[in-house]
Amino acid sequence: MSEPHAHASKPTPFLERHYHLLRRLHSLSGVVPIGVFLLPHLTTNSSIVWGEVFNARKYAELGAGAGGVATFQHEVNFIHDLPALIFIEIFVLWLPIAYHAILGVYFARSGRSNTERYGYQGNWRYAMQRATGYLGVLFLFMHISSLRWGWSYGGLMPGFDANHAASTTALHLQQGLFPYFNAIFYAVCVLALVFHFANGLWTAAITWGLTVSKQAQQRWGYVCAGIGFALAAAGVTAVVGFATLDAAGAKDIETKMRATTAAESPSAG
Repeated sequence: MSEPHAHASKPTPFLERHYHLLRRLHSLSGVVPIGVFLLPHLTTNSSIVWGEVFNARKYAELGAGAGGVATFQHEVNFIHDLPALIFIEIFVLWLPIAYHAILGVYFARSGRSNTERYGYQGNWRYAMQRATGYLGVLFLFMHISSLRWGWSYGGLMPGFDANHAASTTALHLQQGLFPYFNAIFYAVCVLALVFHFANGLWTAAITWGLTVSKQAQQRWGYVCAGIGFALAAAGVTAVVGFATLDAAGAKDIETKMRATTAAESPSAG
């Protein structure tokens, strides 16, 4: 009699077969371009404060307190004037964010990264990384959809006017279920993203084999903590700056800027 045929082994799922490659690409997408985008984004938003410090004299002709408002409006104009902005958003932001979010949920629910990435650290950071990841994905989707399609989510997200960037942002953050509720919501979400990015930098170095020893991980941890504190300071500065801004005065400054730009345009002659 012939030997009975062995049962064919069940094929390994795609995510399991390519787990290590996908994990490395996932960590990379969290640093570039998403994390790199976070740096100029928070720097631009905080210009509502530092612009007043460094550019008050430059924009003095627009009135008192014009430095921060004009600097922020200038940065917003630069972004919206970029060629093929929608394609930049899709391929540089939306697709990497979607990939990072989907794989992040898979890794978080599988729990595999708990033992591989946190061998030298407490599980509280792993739990915080998961929690801030979920909150960050939700906030980014709400933030992007409100700016691109005007979805307000019951007033939780701003009705942003690119021609009156500072005044509409300020008006939104000063409102909510109770005064400054939206500002508090934004601050919490921004700090969650900052923690997720800074802690993700630390885990990315382990994923790519750049920090093998405990000492190397500790040293890199100090660097990541410094980056996190700097970004957190920029984020909080931006929220506080807009929450305390005179929205009506800012709108007057933006209107003057728009009139000046129109007068200087070649087509105006």
